[in-house]
Amino acid sequence: MGQTVGPMTDAATAALVRDLGEALEPSRVRADPIELGLYARDASLITGQASVVCFPTSTEEVAAAVRVCRRHRRPFVPRGSGTGLAGGATPAGPLPPVVIVTTKMNRILDVDADQRVAWVQPGVLNLDLSRAVAPFGLHFAPDPSSQQSCSVGGNVANNSGGPHCLLYGVTTAHVLALEVVLPDGSVTLLGGVDPEPDGLDLRGAFVGGEGTMGVATRIAVRLTPLPPQVATLLADFPTMGEAAAAVTGVIAAGVIPAALEMMDATMVEVVEAYVHAGLPTDAAAVLLVEVDGLAGGVAAQTARVEAVLRGHGARTVRVAADPEERALWWKGRKSAFGAIARIAPNYYLHDCVVPRTRLVEVLAAVGRIAADHDLVLGNVFHAGDGNLHPLIVFDRRVPGTLERVHKAGRAILETCVAAGGCLSGEHGIGLEKRDAMDLVFAGADLEAQRWLREAFDPDGCCNPEKVLPRGGSRCGDLEELPAGAWV
Repeated sequence: MGQTVGPMTDAATAALVRDLGEALEPSRVRADPIELGLYARDASLITGQASVVCFPTSTEEVAAAVRVCRRHRRPFVPRGSGTGLAGGATPAGPLPPVVIVTTKMNRILDVDADQRVAWVQPGVLNLDLSRAVAPFGLHFAPDPSSQQSCSVGGNVANNSGGPHCLLYGVTTAHVLALEVVLPDGSVTLLGGVDPEPDGLDLRGAFVGGEGTMGVATRIAVRLTPLPPQVATLLADFPTMGEAAAAVTGVIAAGVIPAALEMMDATMVEVVEAYVHAGLPTDAAAVLLVEVDGLAGGVAAQTARVEAVLRGHGARTVRVAADPEERALWWKGRKSAFGAIARIAPNYYLHDCVVPRTRLVEVLAAVGRIAADHDLVLGNVFHAGDGNLHPLIVFDRRVPGTLERVHKAGRAILETCVAAGGCLSGEHGIGLEKRDAMDLVFAGADLEAQRWLREAFDPDGCCNPEKVLPRGGSRCGDLEELPAGAWV
Protein backbone atom coordinates (compact mmCIF):
# COMPACT_ATOMS: atom_id res chain seq x y z
CA MET A 1 0.00 0.00 0.00
CA GLY A 2 2.83 2.41 0.67
CA GLN A 3 2.24 5.86 2.04
CA THR A 4 -1.11 7.50 2.52
CA VAL A 5 -2.58 9.41 -0.39
CA GLY A 6 -5.02 12.28 -0.13
CA PRO A 7 -8.77 12.09 0.45
CA MET A 8 -10.81 10.20 -2.09
CA THR A 9 -12.04 12.23 -5.03
CA ASP A 10 -15.48 11.71 -6.50
CA ALA A 11 -13.88 9.96 -9.46
CA ALA A 12 -11.89 7.67 -7.23
CA THR A 13 -14.98 6.83 -5.22
CA ALA A 14 -16.96 6.09 -8.35
CA ALA A 15 -14.23 3.78 -9.68
CA LEU A 16 -13.99 1.95 -6.37
CA VAL A 17 -17.76 1.51 -6.17
CA ARG A 18 -17.86 0.26 -9.78
CA ASP A 19 -15.16 -2.35 -9.22
CA LEU A 20 -16.68 -3.53 -5.94
CA GLY A 21 -20.05 -3.80 -7.69
CA GLU A 22 -18.50 -6.03 -10.33
CA ALA A 23 -16.85 -8.18 -7.65
CA LEU A 24 -20.10 -8.56 -5.69
CA GLU A 25 -23.16 -6.99 -7.23
CA PRO A 26 -24.14 -3.31 -7.37
CA SER A 27 -27.04 -3.64 -4.90
CA ARG A 28 -24.63 -4.80 -2.19
CA VAL A 29 -22.22 -1.89 -2.53
CA ARG A 30 -23.27 1.40 -0.92
CA ALA A 31 -21.73 4.85 -0.91
CA ASP A 32 -24.61 7.22 -0.17
CA PRO A 33 -24.15 9.52 2.84
CA ILE A 34 -26.89 7.92 4.96
CA GLU A 35 -25.42 4.44 4.53
CA LEU A 36 -21.90 5.67 5.23
CA GLY A 37 -23.14 7.42 8.37
CA LEU A 38 -24.72 4.23 9.68
CA TYR A 39 -21.44 2.34 9.34
CA ALA A 40 -19.21 5.14 10.64
CA ARG A 41 -19.25 3.68 14.15
CA ASP A 42 -19.99 0.58 16.18
CA ALA A 43 -21.70 0.61 19.59
CA SER A 44 -18.89 2.68 21.11
CA LEU A 45 -18.83 6.46 21.44
CA ILE A 46 -16.27 6.86 18.65
CA THR A 47 -17.27 7.94 15.15
CA GLY A 48 -15.10 7.58 12.05
CA GLN A 49 -15.60 7.84 8.32
CA ALA A 50 -16.14 5.12 5.71
CA SER A 51 -15.58 5.53 1.98
CA VAL A 52 -17.74 2.60 0.78
CA VAL A 53 -19.73 -0.17 2.49
CA CYS A 54 -20.11 -3.60 0.90
CA PHE A 55 -21.97 -6.78 1.85
CA PRO A 56 -20.38 -10.02 0.58
CA THR A 57 -22.18 -13.35 0.92
CA SER A 58 -19.32 -15.83 0.42
CA THR A 59 -15.61 -16.36 0.95
CA GLU A 60 -15.03 -15.73 -2.75
CA GLU A 61 -16.78 -12.37 -2.59
CA VAL A 62 -14.82 -11.31 0.52
CA ALA A 63 -11.58 -12.21 -1.25
CA ALA A 64 -12.66 -10.32 -4.36
CA ALA A 65 -13.57 -7.24 -2.30
CA VAL A 66 -10.19 -7.30 -0.54
CA ARG A 67 -8.38 -7.55 -3.87
CA VAL A 68 -10.34 -4.56 -5.17
CA CYS A 69 -9.33 -2.58 -2.07
CA ARG A 70 -5.69 -3.48 -2.67
CA ARG A 71 -5.88 -2.54 -6.33
CA HIS A 72 -7.31 0.86 -5.37
CA ARG A 73 -4.81 1.24 -2.52
CA ARG A 74 -7.61 1.54 0.02
CA PRO A 75 -7.65 0.17 3.58
CA PHE A 76 -10.60 -1.93 4.69
CA VAL A 77 -12.39 -2.76 7.95
CA PRO A 78 -14.12 -6.08 8.66
CA ARG A 79 -17.43 -5.58 10.49
CA GLY A 80 -20.03 -7.90 11.96
CA SER A 81 -23.17 -6.76 13.75
CA GLY A 82 -21.52 -3.60 15.08
CA THR A 83 -22.18 -4.38 18.76
CA GLY A 84 -18.54 -3.83 19.75
CA LEU A 85 -17.94 -1.26 22.47
CA ALA A 86 -14.31 -0.23 21.91
CA GLY A 87 -14.39 1.22 18.39
CA GLY A 88 -12.95 -1.94 16.84
CA ALA A 89 -15.28 -1.74 13.83
CA THR A 90 -15.16 2.06 13.53
CA PRO A 91 -13.49 2.99 10.22
CA ALA A 92 -10.45 5.10 11.13
CA GLY A 93 -7.43 6.72 9.53
CA PRO A 94 -6.63 9.69 7.29
CA LEU A 95 -7.87 7.67 4.30
CA PRO A 96 -11.49 6.53 4.86
CA PRO A 97 -11.58 2.72 4.65
CA VAL A 98 -13.96 0.39 2.87
CA VAL A 99 -16.18 -1.39 5.39
CA ILE A 100 -16.68 -5.09 4.58
CA VAL A 101 -19.85 -6.14 6.42
CA THR A 102 -20.36 -9.88 7.01
CA THR A 103 -23.97 -9.83 8.26
CA LYS A 104 -25.27 -11.45 5.05
CA MET A 105 -22.89 -14.38 5.60
CA ASN A 106 -25.29 -15.88 8.13
CA ARG A 107 -25.54 -19.58 7.32
CA ILE A 108 -24.84 -22.53 9.60
CA LEU A 109 -22.94 -24.65 7.09
CA ASP A 110 -22.61 -27.97 8.90
CA VAL A 111 -23.29 -29.50 12.32
CA ASP A 112 -21.57 -32.69 13.44
CA ALA A 113 -23.41 -33.53 16.65
CA ASP A 114 -21.27 -36.60 17.30
CA GLN A 115 -18.02 -34.64 17.15
CA ARG A 116 -19.69 -31.55 18.69
CA VAL A 117 -18.44 -29.25 15.93
CA ALA A 118 -20.28 -26.75 13.75
CA TRP A 119 -18.99 -24.84 10.73
CA VAL A 120 -20.63 -21.41 10.47
CA GLN A 121 -20.28 -18.23 8.50
CA PRO A 122 -19.19 -15.17 10.51
CA GLY A 123 -22.56 -13.42 10.36
CA VAL A 124 -24.41 -16.15 12.29
CA LEU A 125 -25.81 -14.64 15.46
CA ASN A 126 -24.48 -16.10 18.69
CA LEU A 127 -27.88 -16.99 20.16
CA ASP A 128 -29.19 -18.34 16.83
CA LEU A 129 -26.36 -20.87 16.80
CA SER A 130 -27.24 -22.13 20.28
CA ARG A 131 -30.91 -22.36 19.36
CA ALA A 132 -30.11 -24.27 16.17
CA VAL A 133 -28.07 -26.96 17.96
CA ALA A 134 -30.28 -27.22 21.06
CA PRO A 135 -32.24 -30.20 19.58
CA PHE A 136 -28.93 -32.11 19.69
CA GLY A 137 -28.52 -31.28 23.40
CA LEU A 138 -25.72 -28.81 22.59
CA HIS A 139 -25.03 -25.08 22.75
CA PHE A 140 -22.33 -22.50 21.97
CA ALA A 141 -20.98 -21.67 25.43
CA PRO A 142 -19.73 -18.05 25.01
CA ASP A 143 -22.75 -15.86 25.81
CA PRO A 144 -22.09 -12.10 25.69
CA SER A 145 -24.91 -9.91 26.96
CA SER A 146 -25.54 -8.94 23.34
CA GLN A 147 -25.74 -12.58 22.22
CA GLN A 148 -29.12 -12.14 20.55
CA SER A 149 -27.59 -9.56 18.20
CA CYS A 150 -23.80 -10.11 18.14
CA SER A 151 -22.26 -12.38 15.51
CA VAL A 152 -19.87 -15.30 15.87
CA GLY A 153 -17.37 -13.44 13.66
CA GLY A 154 -17.46 -10.53 16.08
CA ASN A 155 -16.99 -12.94 19.00
CA VAL A 156 -13.87 -14.24 17.24
CA ALA A 157 -12.54 -10.74 16.60
CA ASN A 158 -12.77 -9.67 20.26
CA ASN A 159 -12.37 -13.08 21.92
CA SER A 160 -15.69 -12.33 23.58
CA GLY A 161 -16.73 -13.66 26.94
CA GLY A 162 -20.01 -13.51 28.80
CA PRO A 163 -21.38 -14.61 32.18
CA HIS A 164 -20.90 -18.34 31.64
CA CYS A 165 -17.31 -18.02 30.50
CA LEU A 166 -16.23 -18.16 34.14
CA LEU A 167 -16.60 -21.95 33.90
CA TYR A 168 -16.59 -22.61 30.16
CA GLY A 169 -13.95 -20.18 28.91
CA VAL A 170 -13.98 -17.32 26.41
CA THR A 171 -14.34 -17.65 22.63
CA THR A 172 -10.82 -18.87 21.90
CA ALA A 173 -11.57 -22.04 23.90
CA HIS A 174 -14.45 -22.78 21.53
CA VAL A 175 -12.93 -22.06 18.11
CA LEU A 176 -11.15 -24.94 16.41
CA ALA A 177 -10.44 -23.59 12.93
CA LEU A 178 -10.88 -20.49 10.80
CA GLU A 179 -11.04 -19.98 7.07
CA VAL A 180 -9.58 -16.51 6.60
CA VAL A 181 -9.18 -14.05 3.75
CA LEU A 182 -5.77 -12.51 4.36
CA PRO A 183 -5.05 -8.83 3.67
CA ASP A 184 -3.52 -9.68 0.26
CA GLY A 185 -6.77 -11.34 -0.86
CA SER A 186 -5.56 -14.93 -0.52
CA VAL A 187 -7.53 -17.55 1.43
CA THR A 188 -6.07 -19.86 4.07
CA LEU A 189 -7.14 -22.17 6.90
CA LEU A 190 -5.88 -21.56 10.43
CA GLY A 191 -6.09 -24.38 12.95
CA GLY A 192 -8.11 -27.52 12.34
CA VAL A 193 -10.65 -29.88 13.81
CA ASP A 194 -7.99 -32.48 14.65
CA PRO A 195 -7.02 -32.61 18.34
CA GLU A 196 -3.47 -31.39 17.59
CA PRO A 197 -3.26 -29.54 14.24
CA ASP A 198 0.21 -29.26 12.73
CA GLY A 199 2.26 -26.08 12.83
CA LEU A 200 2.05 -22.88 14.84
CA ASP A 201 -1.18 -21.93 16.58
CA LEU A 202 -2.08 -19.16 14.15
CA ARG A 203 -5.72 -19.71 15.04
CA GLY A 204 -4.86 -18.56 18.55
CA ALA A 205 -3.14 -15.48 17.17
CA PHE A 206 -6.11 -14.58 14.97
CA VAL A 207 -8.82 -14.96 17.63
CA GLY A 208 -8.87 -11.69 19.53
CA GLY A 209 -6.94 -9.92 16.77
CA GLU A 210 -9.84 -7.46 16.33
CA GLY A 211 -9.95 -7.83 12.57
CA THR A 212 -6.38 -6.59 12.06
CA MET A 213 -5.10 -9.82 10.48
CA GLY A 214 -7.77 -10.60 7.91
CA VAL A 215 -11.46 -11.49 7.56
CA ALA A 216 -12.82 -14.76 8.96
CA THR A 217 -15.24 -16.30 6.45
CA ARG A 218 -15.86 -19.79 7.90
CA ILE A 219 -15.49 -20.76 11.55
CA ALA A 220 -15.38 -24.22 13.12
CA VAL A 221 -16.73 -23.90 16.65
CA ARG A 222 -16.75 -26.40 19.48
CA LEU A 223 -20.23 -27.18 20.81
CA THR A 224 -20.83 -27.91 24.49
CA PRO A 225 -23.44 -30.29 25.96
CA LEU A 226 -26.34 -28.64 27.71
CA PRO A 227 -26.01 -29.26 31.46
CA PRO A 228 -28.46 -31.82 32.84
CA GLN A 229 -29.21 -29.72 35.92
CA VAL A 230 -28.99 -25.97 36.62
CA ALA A 231 -29.55 -23.99 39.82
CA THR A 232 -29.57 -20.19 39.87
CA LEU A 233 -29.26 -18.23 43.12
CA LEU A 234 -30.01 -14.57 43.75
CA ALA A 235 -28.49 -12.99 46.88
CA ASP A 236 -28.75 -9.38 48.07
CA PHE A 237 -26.33 -7.51 50.31
CA PRO A 238 -26.44 -4.35 52.44
CA THR A 239 -23.05 -3.14 51.10
CA MET A 240 -21.01 -3.51 47.91
CA GLY A 241 -18.02 -4.54 50.01
CA GLU A 242 -19.81 -7.54 51.48
CA ALA A 243 -21.02 -8.63 48.05
CA ALA A 244 -17.52 -8.34 46.60
CA ALA A 245 -16.05 -10.29 49.51
CA ALA A 246 -18.66 -13.01 48.95
CA VAL A 247 -17.40 -13.43 45.38
CA THR A 248 -13.94 -14.31 46.66
CA GLY A 249 -15.50 -16.48 49.33
CA VAL A 250 -17.37 -18.64 46.82
CA ILE A 251 -14.21 -19.37 44.82
CA ALA A 252 -12.20 -19.95 48.01
CA ALA A 253 -14.79 -22.53 49.07
CA GLY A 254 -13.79 -24.65 46.08
CA VAL A 255 -16.78 -23.86 43.88
CA ILE A 256 -16.32 -22.57 40.33
CA PRO A 257 -19.85 -21.52 39.34
CA ALA A 258 -21.00 -21.49 35.75
CA ALA A 259 -21.65 -17.77 36.30
CA LEU A 260 -21.14 -15.26 39.10
CA GLU A 261 -22.51 -11.78 38.31
CA MET A 262 -22.93 -8.60 40.35
CA MET A 263 -25.21 -5.56 40.02
CA ASP A 264 -25.12 -2.53 42.29
CA ALA A 265 -28.11 -0.54 43.58
CA THR A 266 -28.22 1.78 40.56
CA MET A 267 -28.41 -1.12 38.14
CA VAL A 268 -30.86 -3.15 40.22
CA GLU A 269 -33.29 -0.24 40.35
CA VAL A 270 -33.38 0.36 36.59
CA VAL A 271 -33.40 -3.35 35.74
CA GLU A 272 -36.30 -4.08 38.09
CA ALA A 273 -38.29 -1.19 36.63
CA TYR A 274 -37.79 -2.80 33.22
CA VAL A 275 -38.20 -6.57 33.80
CA HIS A 276 -40.26 -6.71 37.04
CA ALA A 277 -38.40 -9.80 38.23
CA GLY A 278 -38.80 -9.15 41.94
CA LEU A 279 -35.24 -7.89 42.43
CA PRO A 280 -34.65 -6.22 45.84
CA THR A 281 -34.40 -2.52 45.00
CA ASP A 282 -33.39 -1.64 48.58
CA ALA A 283 -30.18 -3.69 48.33
CA ALA A 284 -26.75 -2.13 47.85
CA ALA A 285 -25.78 -5.02 45.57
CA VAL A 286 -27.04 -8.37 44.31
CA LEU A 287 -25.18 -11.45 43.16
CA LEU A 288 -26.51 -13.82 40.53
CA VAL A 289 -24.82 -17.21 40.93
CA GLU A 290 -25.39 -20.23 38.71
CA VAL A 291 -24.11 -23.77 39.13
CA ASP A 292 -24.71 -26.62 36.72
CA GLY A 293 -23.85 -30.28 36.17
CA LEU A 294 -25.22 -33.58 37.47
CA ALA A 295 -28.11 -33.32 39.90
CA GLY A 296 -26.21 -34.52 42.98
CA GLY A 297 -23.28 -32.18 42.39
CA VAL A 298 -25.56 -29.23 41.73
CA ALA A 299 -27.44 -29.81 44.98
CA ALA A 300 -24.20 -29.98 46.96
CA GLN A 301 -22.73 -26.88 45.30
CA THR A 302 -25.96 -24.92 45.76
CA ALA A 303 -25.91 -25.62 49.49
CA ARG A 304 -22.25 -24.66 49.77
CA VAL A 305 -22.70 -21.42 47.80
CA GLU A 306 -25.73 -20.44 49.87
CA ALA A 307 -23.78 -20.97 53.09
CA VAL A 308 -20.89 -18.82 51.82
CA LEU A 309 -23.23 -16.02 50.71
CA ARG A 310 -25.02 -15.94 54.06
CA GLY A 311 -21.70 -16.09 55.86
CA HIS A 312 -20.60 -12.93 54.03
CA GLY A 313 -23.66 -10.93 55.01
CA ALA A 314 -26.32 -11.77 52.43
CA ARG A 315 -29.72 -10.61 53.69
CA THR A 316 -31.61 -13.15 51.59
CA VAL A 317 -30.65 -15.95 49.21
CA ARG A 318 -33.24 -17.24 46.75
CA VAL A 319 -33.01 -20.17 44.35
CA ALA A 320 -34.97 -19.79 41.11
CA ALA A 321 -38.14 -21.81 41.49
CA ASP A 322 -38.44 -22.80 37.85
CA PRO A 323 -36.93 -22.13 34.40
CA GLU A 324 -39.23 -19.16 33.91
CA GLU A 325 -37.93 -17.35 37.01
CA ARG A 326 -34.34 -18.19 36.05
CA ALA A 327 -34.92 -16.79 32.54
CA LEU A 328 -36.43 -13.60 34.01
CA TRP A 329 -33.41 -13.02 36.25
CA TRP A 330 -31.07 -13.50 33.30
CA LYS A 331 -33.20 -11.22 31.15
CA GLY A 332 -32.65 -8.55 33.77
CA ARG A 333 -28.90 -9.08 33.83
CA LYS A 334 -28.54 -9.08 30.05
CA SER A 335 -30.89 -6.12 29.57
CA ALA A 336 -29.04 -3.89 32.02
CA PHE A 337 -27.28 -1.79 29.41
CA GLY A 338 -30.51 -0.95 27.61
CA ALA A 339 -32.47 -0.39 30.80
CA ILE A 340 -30.02 2.30 31.88
CA ALA A 341 -31.68 4.65 29.37
CA ARG A 342 -34.25 5.28 32.12
CA ILE A 343 -31.58 7.49 33.75
CA ALA A 344 -30.01 9.25 30.74
CA PRO A 345 -29.87 8.76 26.96
CA ASN A 346 -26.18 7.84 26.66
CA TYR A 347 -23.77 5.50 28.40
CA TYR A 348 -20.09 4.64 28.31
CA LEU A 349 -19.50 1.02 29.26
CA HIS A 350 -15.97 0.26 30.39
CA ASP A 351 -14.27 -3.13 30.41
CA CYS A 352 -11.25 -3.96 32.51
CA VAL A 353 -10.14 -6.82 34.72
CA VAL A 354 -8.78 -6.87 38.26
CA PRO A 355 -7.82 -9.69 40.65
CA ARG A 356 -10.88 -10.91 42.57
CA THR A 357 -9.09 -10.16 45.84
CA ARG A 358 -8.92 -6.46 44.89
CA LEU A 359 -12.61 -6.07 43.96
CA VAL A 360 -13.62 -4.27 47.14
CA GLU A 361 -10.99 -1.54 46.93
CA VAL A 362 -11.26 -1.09 43.15
CA LEU A 363 -15.04 -0.73 43.24
CA ALA A 364 -14.65 1.92 45.95
CA ALA A 365 -12.06 3.75 43.85
CA VAL A 366 -14.28 3.62 40.76
CA GLY A 367 -17.10 5.17 42.78
CA ARG A 368 -14.81 7.99 43.88
CA ILE A 369 -13.71 8.63 40.29
CA ALA A 370 -17.34 9.01 39.20
CA ALA A 371 -18.03 11.41 42.08
CA ASP A 372 -14.90 13.44 41.35
CA HIS A 373 -16.07 13.94 37.76
CA ASP A 374 -19.70 14.58 38.75
CA LEU A 375 -20.96 11.53 36.86
CA VAL A 376 -23.62 8.90 37.51
CA LEU A 377 -22.15 5.39 37.48
CA GLY A 378 -23.59 1.91 37.83
CA ASN A 379 -21.81 -1.42 38.14
CA VAL A 380 -22.91 -4.62 36.43
CA PHE A 381 -20.16 -7.12 35.75
CA HIS A 382 -18.68 -10.60 35.65
CA ALA A 383 -17.60 -10.68 39.28
CA GLY A 384 -16.34 -14.26 39.21
CA ASP A 385 -13.39 -13.45 36.96
CA GLY A 386 -12.96 -9.83 38.05
CA ASN A 387 -14.15 -8.45 34.72
CA LEU A 388 -15.53 -5.02 35.67
CA HIS A 389 -18.04 -3.11 33.56
CA PRO A 390 -18.38 0.34 35.17
CA LEU A 391 -21.20 2.02 33.27
CA ILE A 392 -21.19 5.81 33.15
CA VAL A 393 -24.61 7.27 32.34
CA PHE A 394 -24.75 10.75 30.81
CA ASP A 395 -26.36 13.12 28.34
CA ARG A 396 -23.84 14.10 25.68
CA ARG A 397 -25.96 17.11 24.69
CA VAL A 398 -24.80 18.82 27.89
CA PRO A 399 -21.61 20.80 27.07
CA GLY A 400 -18.46 19.44 28.66
CA THR A 401 -20.01 16.13 29.75
CA LEU A 402 -18.27 13.96 27.17
CA GLU A 403 -14.88 15.33 28.18
CA ARG A 404 -15.56 14.42 31.82
CA VAL A 405 -16.66 10.93 30.76
CA HIS A 406 -13.46 10.45 28.78
CA LYS A 407 -11.26 11.60 31.68
CA ALA A 408 -13.10 9.35 34.13
CA GLY A 409 -12.67 6.41 31.77
CA ARG A 410 -8.91 6.92 31.67
CA ALA A 411 -8.77 7.21 35.46
CA ILE A 412 -10.69 3.94 35.81
CA LEU A 413 -8.22 2.19 33.51
CA GLU A 414 -5.25 3.50 35.47
CA THR A 415 -6.83 2.37 38.74
CA CYS A 416 -7.48 -1.15 37.47
CA VAL A 417 -3.99 -1.54 36.03
CA ALA A 418 -2.43 -0.26 39.27
CA ALA A 419 -4.37 -2.96 41.13
CA GLY A 420 -2.72 -5.65 39.01
CA GLY A 421 -5.38 -5.75 36.32
CA CYS A 422 -5.46 -5.41 32.55
CA LEU A 423 -7.13 -3.19 29.96
CA SER A 424 -9.84 -5.50 28.68
CA GLY A 425 -11.58 -8.74 29.51
CA GLU A 426 -13.75 -9.12 26.42
CA HIS A 427 -14.52 -5.85 24.62
CA GLY A 428 -11.07 -5.47 23.09
CA ILE A 429 -8.76 -2.49 22.66
CA GLY A 430 -9.95 -1.02 19.36
CA LEU A 431 -9.62 2.75 19.27
CA GLU A 432 -10.93 3.35 22.78
CA LYS A 433 -7.94 1.91 24.66
CA ARG A 434 -5.26 2.02 21.98
CA ASP A 435 -3.45 4.94 23.54
CA ALA A 436 -3.55 3.27 26.97
CA MET A 437 -1.62 0.19 25.86
CA ASP A 438 1.57 1.60 27.36
CA LEU A 439 -0.03 1.31 30.81
CA VAL A 440 0.47 -2.45 30.52
CA PHE A 441 3.07 -3.06 27.80
CA ALA A 442 6.63 -1.81 27.43
CA GLY A 443 7.94 -0.62 24.08
CA ALA A 444 9.52 -3.99 23.33
CA ASP A 445 6.21 -5.74 24.04
CA LEU A 446 4.32 -3.48 21.66
CA GLU A 447 6.98 -3.95 19.01
CA ALA A 448 6.63 -7.74 19.27
CA GLN A 449 2.87 -7.40 18.81
CA ARG A 450 3.48 -5.16 15.81
CA TRP A 451 5.76 -7.77 14.24
CA LEU A 452 3.05 -10.41 14.62
CA ARG A 453 0.49 -8.14 13.01
CA GLU A 454 2.83 -7.29 10.15
CA ALA A 455 3.40 -10.99 9.49
CA PHE A 456 -0.27 -11.12 8.46
CA ASP A 457 -0.59 -7.58 7.10
CA PRO A 458 2.76 -5.99 6.12
CA ASP A 459 1.13 -2.81 4.79
CA GLY A 460 -1.28 -2.21 7.65
CA CYS A 461 -4.27 -2.04 5.30
CA CYS A 462 -6.57 -4.29 7.41
CA ASN A 463 -8.50 -2.38 10.09
CA PRO A 464 -5.84 0.34 10.38
CA GLU A 465 -5.20 2.43 13.51
CA LYS A 466 -6.60 -0.21 15.89
CA VAL A 467 -5.06 -1.78 19.01
CA LEU A 468 -1.42 -0.66 18.60
CA PRO A 469 -0.51 2.97 19.32
CA ARG A 470 1.60 5.16 17.03
CA GLY A 471 3.04 3.40 14.06
CA GLY A 472 0.75 0.35 14.06
CA SER A 473 -0.30 0.99 10.44
CA ARG A 474 1.35 2.17 7.24
CA CYS A 475 -2.07 3.23 5.97
CA GLY A 476 -1.53 6.43 7.98
CA ASP A 477 -0.81 6.86 11.66
CA LEU A 478 -2.86 8.82 14.16
CA GLU A 479 -0.97 10.19 17.14
CA GLU A 480 -4.29 10.62 18.93
CA LEU A 481 -7.97 10.18 18.20
CA PRO A 482 -9.18 12.68 15.60
CA ALA A 483 -10.96 15.80 16.80
CA GLY A 484 -14.67 15.14 17.13
CA ALA A 485 -14.32 11.36 17.21
CA TRP A 486 -15.86 10.98 20.67
CA VAL A 487 -19.45 11.91 19.82
